[in-house]
Amino acid sequence: MATLSPASDFAPVAATSAAPVSTRDPRLDFYRGIAMFIILIAHIPNDPWAKWIPARFGFSDATEIFVFCSGMASAIAFGGAFLRKGWWMGTARVSYRIWQVYWAHIGLFFFVAMTMAALNQSGLFEKNYISSLNLQHFFNDPAPQIVGLFTLTYVPNYFDILPMYLVVLAMMPLFMGLSRIGFWAVAATSVAIWLVAQTDVLDLPAEPWSDRQWFFNPFGWQLLFFTGFAFMRGWIPAPPVSKTLIWAAALFLIFSMPFGSWKVFTWVNAAAPDLADEIRKVWPITKEFRDKTDFGLFRYMHFLSLAYLGWVAAGEHGHRLIATGQSAGAKAWQIVLTLVTKVGQQSLAVFVFSMAAARLIGVGLDLFGRDFATVFVANMIGFAMIISVAYLAAWFKSQPWKSKK
Repeated sequence: MATLSPASDFAPVAATSAAPVSTRDPRLDFYRGIAMFIILIAHIPNDPWAKWIPARFGFSDATEIFVFCSGMASAIAFGGAFLRKGWWMGTARVSYRIWQVYWAHIGLFFFVAMTMAALNQSGLFEKNYISSLNLQHFFNDPAPQIVGLFTLTYVPNYFDILPMYLVVLAMMPLFMGLSRIGFWAVAATSVAIWLVAQTDVLDLPAEPWSDRQWFFNPFGWQLLFFTGFAFMRGWIPAPPVSKTLIWAAALFLIFSMPFGSWKVFTWVNAAAPDLADEIRKVWPITKEFRDKTDFGLFRYMHFLSLAYLGWVAAGEHGHRLIATGQSAGAKAWQIVLTLVTKVGQQSLAVFVFSMAAARLIGVGLDLFGRDFATVFVANMIGFAMIISVAYLAAWFKSQPWKSKK
């Protein structure tokens, strides 16, 4: 029986594509950092700023940025392990990451659940914070829900991204094994799994008392993850910088806005009611193509268009993201770039923290209101907190307690 140990086992793909990247790309961390800020805003309850996040202007949103960039980062962090140490050691490396993410998911749930319970018991609020996250089933009958939580058969809506990420990571050894055959085997398998996921056959149960499924179907979302993975491994060449492609991507983003966004649709309805009536007729037809749970085709096309424009805007090797000169604007941009990039580098720690912090920031807004100044201060506090967590996580990872050689 053939084994998957030597790095040469993966030569078929390597021989037909560019050399894989082995260092972090600044564009990757920058855009993933932006996604972390957007995700924080999106999860603060009733945050007025959430009305202006990218999800309100098209099919895709910050989730696509997070998943795509995670695929690219995984190609660097884990893909190299398969090539250097072989399939078994690469699988062990991925398994360790799955272990980390799994316990991050469990810890996040219990911290947020405890926080909601503490708020309810404080007697200071009329609002039922446990019910606001639909956690009353957990507290009313905890025994089966704890079993479901640990077996991922109980996945509350607010806690659905990490379970999807776990399953997608678990698929990496399969695709790295297929890469021995060739990239066509990887691509065909990923597309086939995605197509089957669109039929709802691969839906996963989210709670025992209803037929609700996981909000993010990992078998659909794996297509985006492994697209980013393939780009970073060099299996897919970088697209050319072309005016035709730029215009095509921009026009697709513009013309899809009324179909993928309620906010833009309301503008169209106010400006051209007749056009809005025609869009209403087409809207049900586009439902399957813009579906978020199974990752519909329009979401994929929308994100790839947006990603292409972002890639072109950043310039070769991200040189446009680097501030030059000594002007006040250049220095301010360099500070922003440094902070956003740091957040992107520590995305797991930042994500877990932001999901917990968002609920507490929402409590603050419940107490002090949601006028312009209060909302601004609340979001700025949230931004400062996730930046601090990013630097703290980086400090811990540097293991400063160890003596330097």
